[in-house]
Amino acid sequence: MARKKLKKFTTLELMLSVLLLGVFIITIPLFVLSARDSLESEGPGMTVTPDPGKSTTPGPAKCPVVNELERINCIPDQSPTKATCDQRGCCWKPQGTISVPWCYYSKSHGYQVEGSLVNTHAGFTAQLKRLPSPSLFGNDVDNVLLTAEYQTSNRFHFKLTDQNQDRYEVPHEHVQPFKGNAASSLTYKVEISKQPFSIKVIRTSNNHVLFDSSIGPLLFADQFLQLSIRLPSANVYGLGEHVHQQYRHDMNWKTWPIFARDTIPKGDGTNLYGAQTFFLCLEDASGLSFGVFLMNSNAMEVSLQPTPAVTYRTTGGILDFYVFLGNTPEQVVQEYQELIGRPALPSYWALGFHLSRYDYGTLGNMKEVMERNRAAQLPYDVQHADIDYMHERKDFTYDPVNFKGFPEFVKELHSNGQKLVIIVDPAISNNSSPSNPYGPYDRGSDMKIWVNASDGVTPLIGEVWPGKTVFPDYTDPKCTAWWANECELFHNQVEFDGIWIDMNEVSNFVDGSVSGCSTSNLNYPPFTPRILDGYLFCKSLCMDAVQHWGKQYDVHNLYGYSMAIATAEAVKTVFPNKRSFILTRSTFAGSGKFAAHWLGDNAATWNDLRWSIPGMLEFNLFGIPMVGSDICGFTLDAPEELCRRWMQLGAFYPFSRNHNGQGYKAQDPASFGADSLLLNSSRHYLTIRYALLPYLYTLFYRAHSQGDTVARPLLHEFYEDSNTWDVHQQFLWGPGLLITPVLAEGAERVTAYVPDAVWYDYETGGRVKWRKQKVEMEIPGDKIGLHLRGGCVFPTQQPATTTVASRRNPLGLIIALDDNKEAKGELFWDDGETKDTVANKVYLLCEFSVTQNRLDVKILQSTYTDPNNLAFKEIKILGTQEPTNVTVKHNGVEIQVSPNVTYDSNLQVALITEIDLVLGGIYTVEWDVKIRDAEKIDCYPDENGASAENCTARGCVWEVSGSPGVPSCYFLNDLYSVSDVQYDLHGTTAVLSLKSSPYAYSLPSVPVNSLRLNVTYHKDNMLQFKIYDPNNNRYEVPVPLNIPRVPSSTSESRLYDVLIKKNPFGIEIRRKSTGTVIWDSQLLGFTFNDMFIRISTRLPSQYLYGFGETEHTAFRRDLNWNTWGMFSRDQPPGYKKNSYGVHPYYMALEEDGNAHGVLLLNSNAMDVTFQPLPALTYRTTGGILDFYVFLGPTPELVTQQYTELIGRPVMVPYWSLGFQLCRYGYKNDAEIGSLYDEMVAAQIPYDVQYADIDYLERQLDFTLSPKFEGLPALIARMKADGMRVILILDPAISGNETKPYPPFTRGVEDDVFIKDPNDGSIVWGKVWPDFPDIVINSSLDWESQVEQYRAYVAFPDFFRNSTITWWKRELREMYTNPRDPEKSLKFDGLWIDMNEPASFVSGAVPPGCKDAYLNHPPYMPYLESRDRGLSSKTLCMESQQLLPDGSPVRHYDVHSLYGWAQTRPTYEAVQEVTGQRGIVITRSTFPSSGRWGGHWLGDNTAAWDQLKKSIIGMMEFSLFGISFTGADICGFFQDAEYEMCARWMQLGAFYPFSRNHNSIGARRQDPVSWNSTFVTISRSVLQTRYALLPYLYTLMHRANTEGSTVVRPLLHEFVSDQVTWDVDSQFLLGPAFLVSPVLEPNARNVTAYFPRARWYDYYTGVDIQARGEWKSLPAPLDHINLHVRGGYILPWQEPAQNTHLSRQKFTGFKVALDDEGTAEGWLFWDDGQSIDTYGKGLYYLAHFSVSQNTMHSHVIFNKYISDTNPLKLGYIEIWGVGSVSVSSVSISVSGVVITPTFSYNSTTQVLNIDVTSRNLSLHNFTSLTWRAL
Repeated sequence: MARKKLKKFTTLELMLSVLLLGVFIITIPLFVLSARDSLESEGPGMTVTPDPGKSTTPGPAKCPVVNELERINCIPDQSPTKATCDQRGCCWKPQGTISVPWCYYSKSHGYQVEGSLVNTHAGFTAQLKRLPSPSLFGNDVDNVLLTAEYQTSNRFHFKLTDQNQDRYEVPHEHVQPFKGNAASSLTYKVEISKQPFSIKVIRTSNNHVLFDSSIGPLLFADQFLQLSIRLPSANVYGLGEHVHQQYRHDMNWKTWPIFARDTIPKGDGTNLYGAQTFFLCLEDASGLSFGVFLMNSNAMEVSLQPTPAVTYRTTGGILDFYVFLGNTPEQVVQEYQELIGRPALPSYWALGFHLSRYDYGTLGNMKEVMERNRAAQLPYDVQHADIDYMHERKDFTYDPVNFKGFPEFVKELHSNGQKLVIIVDPAISNNSSPSNPYGPYDRGSDMKIWVNASDGVTPLIGEVWPGKTVFPDYTDPKCTAWWANECELFHNQVEFDGIWIDMNEVSNFVDGSVSGCSTSNLNYPPFTPRILDGYLFCKSLCMDAVQHWGKQYDVHNLYGYSMAIATAEAVKTVFPNKRSFILTRSTFAGSGKFAAHWLGDNAATWNDLRWSIPGMLEFNLFGIPMVGSDICGFTLDAPEELCRRWMQLGAFYPFSRNHNGQGYKAQDPASFGADSLLLNSSRHYLTIRYALLPYLYTLFYRAHSQGDTVARPLLHEFYEDSNTWDVHQQFLWGPGLLITPVLAEGAERVTAYVPDAVWYDYETGGRVKWRKQKVEMEIPGDKIGLHLRGGCVFPTQQPATTTVASRRNPLGLIIALDDNKEAKGELFWDDGETKDTVANKVYLLCEFSVTQNRLDVKILQSTYTDPNNLAFKEIKILGTQEPTNVTVKHNGVEIQVSPNVTYDSNLQVALITEIDLVLGGIYTVEWDVKIRDAEKIDCYPDENGASAENCTARGCVWEVSGSPGVPSCYFLNDLYSVSDVQYDLHGTTAVLSLKSSPYAYSLPSVPVNSLRLNVTYHKDNMLQFKIYDPNNNRYEVPVPLNIPRVPSSTSESRLYDVLIKKNPFGIEIRRKSTGTVIWDSQLLGFTFNDMFIRISTRLPSQYLYGFGETEHTAFRRDLNWNTWGMFSRDQPPGYKKNSYGVHPYYMALEEDGNAHGVLLLNSNAMDVTFQPLPALTYRTTGGILDFYVFLGPTPELVTQQYTELIGRPVMVPYWSLGFQLCRYGYKNDAEIGSLYDEMVAAQIPYDVQYADIDYLERQLDFTLSPKFEGLPALIARMKADGMRVILILDPAISGNETKPYPPFTRGVEDDVFIKDPNDGSIVWGKVWPDFPDIVINSSLDWESQVEQYRAYVAFPDFFRNSTITWWKRELREMYTNPRDPEKSLKFDGLWIDMNEPASFVSGAVPPGCKDAYLNHPPYMPYLESRDRGLSSKTLCMESQQLLPDGSPVRHYDVHSLYGWAQTRPTYEAVQEVTGQRGIVITRSTFPSSGRWGGHWLGDNTAAWDQLKKSIIGMMEFSLFGISFTGADICGFFQDAEYEMCARWMQLGAFYPFSRNHNSIGARRQDPVSWNSTFVTISRSVLQTRYALLPYLYTLMHRANTEGSTVVRPLLHEFVSDQVTWDVDSQFLLGPAFLVSPVLEPNARNVTAYFPRARWYDYYTGVDIQARGEWKSLPAPLDHINLHVRGGYILPWQEPAQNTHLSRQKFTGFKVALDDEGTAEGWLFWDDGQSIDTYGKGLYYLAHFSVSQNTMHSHVIFNKYISDTNPLKLGYIEIWGVGSVSVSSVSISVSGVVITPTFSYNSTTQVLNIDVTSRNLSLHNFTSLTWRAL
């Protein structure tokens, strides 16, 4: 968009600007002084914004620039035109849609404050003067009085009235003029702006403006009053009565008229029966909320706009506002109802099911319906009689013919425990004559109690059901007396129990009156809200009709309200001591104090079913909780499915009534047939309703006494979760019962929201896994979703078909335990019908609380005794372990009971019966819980073994199990309590405190009394939780991690939720998308002692992978009571033997295939125990608990997230992917030279030669044995041919040398060695170096040789900066040998071994270690040589090391980091010394070791089982972030057998680190040591490897840059296929290359699994036609089965003797098409050896894709391949082309199209293209296209 040029100002304009500036400068001080004067009158909680200047004469509209969303409509009454806008002095700016006001108010409209505010005892007053501006509707009030009252700390009241003339104000029954003083401790403050006048209400706690009228002008005319309010959020609820299709208002320019009207509820915004001007606004996720109520009964409309803002426009009265502040939405409702009157407590019977219809026709028909539903055993309390029972539709009569016997019928109902509710309408027939008198009319006329016409004398005549009618004026006290008398007279005839008052809007079948209405400004006001039909008197009375309270114009909306009040008075007469039941159609604020409400004359449609929920929730806001809609619909025939779903929902309306209209088919449940699904489902859910009536009744007590909602929106309980803010197709009963109905035709699945709590399925009692998530609920045709919230106790009663019967039945409790195994609830109980039992305190109030396996029943009010001797006979506990030893105390004294306990272990539901807790009694019920075997946490895992004595000494339970592995000693009590749990946007904190217990000090070492828990939501997919001692520094692992400085996660996008739980303490981490709990440490046994820390967690499935380094026989961990130790140790792989590295990390699958990972960053000696719960227990001997959790959700993403934290795997040089040879036991360099020559002669690809410790003189680092004096020259010769050399170094440095040995002497000088912390002496061990000048007798046993021949060695401390400098210097001198350059060893990489660190003596040479407590700690984990302590085969644990910052640490803590600490400086040294990338192979690893080194799987054995174990080991190290891995091919120990070695060569050819290595004394096993057949097998498979090196190198690049795996378990790619979760005899390289080796002797076939994809044989390119199945494949000795996955492109290159030569060969692509004919692949290429080519941008990276017979090259980056440095493209194979012959192939290269040579085989469907003769470099390749005939 072009910018506008700046205007050039004229001289005159500049002068005027300067003058204006001067005036401005002078005015400001005066303004401030004026403001100071006005502020002196401010009262508490009030601020005044001064008047910016007064205007005395009208001017042109002052039109500010207003955001279109903030415009207040100046023409709300008609279509806008500019002429009208100008006439009204408003601003015209057409913009956007017509819903956006085109005409909006100028600054000229409104009022200004005259003078100062005047303080009053209750608040303040102010005088407002109208600003000069055009009038919109005439008769503006010039002088308005503002009266403000600080009525309570949470309620502010202000009203705007005519200063000079009384105006109509609502004569509310409950809201009376405020007489008190201003409240103190206000939660709000008020600001008044003087010109234009506006008022703000501000929450003081956060300074948020809640109510701000400055968005629009105050308008106050005789018949048009308006105030607009800017809101802090768009979460607005309430206003009515209308059909709102959702509960939360749509703020997008909606206008809702409010004017009571008899009409049909439709979704068109029509004004309905009642007038409710209250709305609630949820401010934010804190729950802070406020409400606004306008006490005004005139016709009005309320406009909502997306600012967000609300505008009230009313046609009369005054503006009388109340603002309510609450900390929660529920509190706001309570505040509102405190003002208007809390709802009536219903009769208990009214909570039963009601049946009704309009026009049964005859009493016989009504009886038939009653009898068939009674016969169907349908719970059913109340029968309604609609107007068809009346004689000629006249109130207080019954039809003597059709309803003959009506009084007797009512008695029959009563005898069956049922009730009758009769309808009465307000319209009274005036058809009375001496010959046919109608008493109610005659008596009313005598008392002059009718609504009069405008003359105030003549009764207004309308027409309703009986014909011509008059209308009682219920606002007249005389009318109330008349009404009560008529009710009493009729009750003397027909003993009805409740009164249904209908048509009280008031409804009239003619407009206004039979004689019409006058043309007064009351009937035709200047402004009419957007009401139905556009006229106020339509289908009602003339607005100038006169009532006792005022003109119909003012009091119309109060008609139903006044009638309910009068009816309540009548009830006092008819039922002097009983509540009865009043049901009203028309309502006003406060109607709930007297009556219930149904939602009107709905229709049998699915929409009406849906709309009933928002309506019901709104009336709970309005203080009318006894509400429901006509079940199955009033109009239209109800289809069976709709009616069935409605009966299910209606069973949970607070007011539950099935009612339909005249002429429609019957819809009572029994009418659908005795065996119908509808009847059975209705009976089932009404039975549940009746069982829960004690809970529902208690909710009504809370509503009556405190103003709580009954049917409750989810947001009232879960306001912190924004997902609940718009839920309107589910609701709660109180806090605890979640109701999820089916609301769509044909649906048996519902998308529902399950809030953040524990939930139990009501019908099974089982806990559901869903939590804080949208779910797809399966809800069959006969079901509704019912879920009980954990943490609630639900009082129940054995149901019956009536409440009279059910109230005699035994009571029960359902205890739904929450995360903390706690619950609470209450029961209100009285006789269910007596009036004012609460006010008169004639009731029982029981409080139930459950914690720590104990139920307390307390009595908060005990002034009622039930005559039925009720007692709680059963207790159902949900979410519990099996209760045992149940005891009952009454008033603190144990009583003799023999409770029966039944328990469902699958559902975790217990039922306790045969108890008798008398209602009104104080009881305690306690129980122990029986721990299932699978749940038992070992309390005595110590090495000396558990016994009954030492078990009970720890306060644990001794119980010997018959099942293997189950601990006999297990926990029953928790050790720590939880307090001060704090949640915020970035995490959670809590305090853990050691409980006082005689057993607190019985566990190993000293407990830490106070702990801190910190949970940090670092990323949306990663969190950390850390438990530590806040009062004392403890060791923490000094491994640097890539943690965000500031958490970047957001509550909306986080994949997880975290919950801190109590009793016992636990942390729950839940995946939001599925509700799966992936970590739940709420298991007993959490311990945090100085040298013994334990935490257990439940696991989401049996599928867990990882933990190392230990030899595993399967990739998936066996969770059947297995324990694995972790502590780095020189230990050849063996079952449950802790080996070289430590990786306390696992990846787990959830049942649905989602994956997550967990790292415990702790380097102390530890073990982990798996148990079949499934659960996992960590036990570590020090440090802290520092966990990191990765949410994936795929296995591959989990690995990427893990390596993002710990560091990506190292990028290895290209040559390191070549084949490598080594052995321990080369006699001299000549033997190596001979081997090299043989390999070259055999043409076996081969890149790297090793020298093991043989090349060192007496195994001393940095020396050269005389036997290997030719090694430097041999290295030079091999490297000249393109080979590379890797040399071994051990960390141990000899200190016994008699000749100069600089590595040691300089090490002493530089202080690099690990020392004793007490005397500073070197900690001496023994490893490989021999004493000088000795002759070794190799016939001696090993221990003797160590003692006699091995030198004392010192161990470098690689944490120290000085050590790193020393180490790098020694390596440089080894490489260059400045003293004797000819002996320089030009290595290309280093192999660092024995770095656990290993020692051949335990701890130190004699006298050994000095601190037995550290070397054999109080808890010794399950480690190899457990009985020998931690120092076995390593250093003393008290040895001291120094971190880079100089901090001392114990070897006890950092032992397992030794190899980790050595790897990084070694890698840096290799690069610094060689100037190239190099490689380091390390034996000991820890998380992040992969950043600097590769790893081999240790000193394995030449045995068949090791082949499979090598696959498992590689896949595990893929999880650990170490991509460059492999096992010693053919085994290290023992002689290799021919067939095994051949199979191992085939398998090992696809290890990323492919090295054949064996030990001294064993036979040779290199490829040329066998026979020519073996040579051929080796050459063939290694040529295949070398051909695939471009693909493998690219995988290594992606691992380095993205963290993806190279050796990849099948489940990483096919997690939806559960078969892959257990496949560990095959593996993938990357996503596409499947290796299926032979792993057993004598096998010539292999059974391989092919997941669901297209698979091609690697050798032939043929589709093998296997998907999602096991397949037996031929596997002769010279063959390994290799397959390529369809959809992928594999780059490859012609193989050669070594990679130096192969990299000069032609490259190509193997394109494996998927079923859609597509494929993709990547290629990364650089020089293969330089340092950080990716970071320096010296590489080529391309993405290749195939679709629609064309292969494209997409070069992502290229600063490496060029015409002068080409990568020659030679071959392209395309597999799965199809059976139609290919006619042509074309290739686009640098914009030129060439036609290459190709061949196509229609049988194999392989297309081969050869471009070797074209001299093409890959970077110029653009595309290839083939065409079929």
